[in-house]
Amino acid sequence: MNEVLTLDAMAAPLRALRLLAVDFPHLPAPVVDVNSLYPDRLSLSLHEQNGAFTAFEAWRAALSIDPAAVDFHVQFDGRTGVLNAEAKYAGATIELTAYTRVPTTARLSTAGVA
Repeated sequence: MNEVLTLDAMAAPLRALRLLAVDFPHLPAPVVDVNSLYPDRLSLSLHEQNGAFTAFEAWRAALSIDPAAVDFHVQFDGRTGVLNAEAKYAGATIELTAYTRVPTTARLSTAGVA
């Protein structure tokens, strides 16, 4: 039997979003995702154009996420750097993700790799 998820079941991430808007109105606006597949999660994505993660760092600090808890990887294309971290906030799990271009000079070469 399939249960219908109600909007009330998603109250924690929606409450967290409302509080983030009140507590941190000065921070860069992220792409926001709340969905019924993960009803306790609020996803904030930042797409940074400057080759740095300045907006991510501002959000990380605001959410009191330990820098050691941040995961960094480069996507398979070698051109996109990704930072990802999670935090609890207002009863929800906040997933914070940022993407930025990896400068050409910083891309790894596959020359000589077997």
